[in-house]
Amino acid sequence: MVIPRLKEKFKGPISETVKTQFKVTNVMALPRLEKIVLSAGLGNQLDGTKLNPKAKDQVLKDLALIAGQRPIMTRAKKSVANFKVRQGYETGCMVTVRGNAMWELLDRLVSLAIPRIKDFRGLNPKSFDGCGNYSFGVTEQGIFPEINMAEVEFSHGLHVTVVFRNSDDDKSMAMLKELGMPFSQGDDLAQQRR
Repeated sequence: MVIPRLKEKFKGPISETVKTQFKVTNVMALPRLEKIVLSAGLGNQLDGTKLNPKAKDQVLKDLALIAGQRPIMTRAKKSVANFKVRQGYETGCMVTVRGNAMWELLDRLVSLAIPRIKDFRGLNPKSFDGCGNYSFGVTEQGIFPEINMAEVEFSHGLHVTVVFRNSDDDKSMAMLKELGMPFSQGDDLAQQRR
C-alpha cells in the first residue's frame, strides 16, 4: 500500500518541527489531522418548497468526484418562513473524508485546487475556531481538476473544514503552513489576537 506524500511529511519532519516549536514532549500529545468535511448549501436552488432535482444531482455528483466517496443530503433542523424552508427539507449536502483519502484530498487541495482560485491572495488566517479546526469557503467548484466545467449546468460553492485532534489554533496553523496551505502574507495569528 502506498502511503500518501503529505502523510509521510506530516509524520516525519512536520511533527518534529511542531514538537520543538511548541515544546511537546509526549508524541501522543501532538496534533493529528482527523478529517476533512466538504459541504455545499442548496439554498439558491429551492423553488418555493421543493429543491430543484437537477441542482441536487449535480451537487451530489460534484462532491462525489471531489471527495472520492458518496455524499449525504443534509436537512433543515428548523422551519424558517423568510427562507421558505420547513423542518426536514433537504437544504444541502456534505461528505466527510478520513484516512488516506483525506491525505490525498488535502494534497490535491493545496497543490492543485487552491492555486487555481482567481485573484487569490492567500487564505484568511483568522478562520480558526478556537479548537484548532480551520474552515474556508470556495466560490466555484471548477477549481478542482476532477470537475469538467463544460458539463456543469450551474456554478456552486462549497465549504471546506479541516479538523484536528489534540490541537489549538497556533499548533494547527503551524502544521497547515508546513503542509503548504497558502495563508495570506503578513498576518500572524498571534498578532491578530492582540
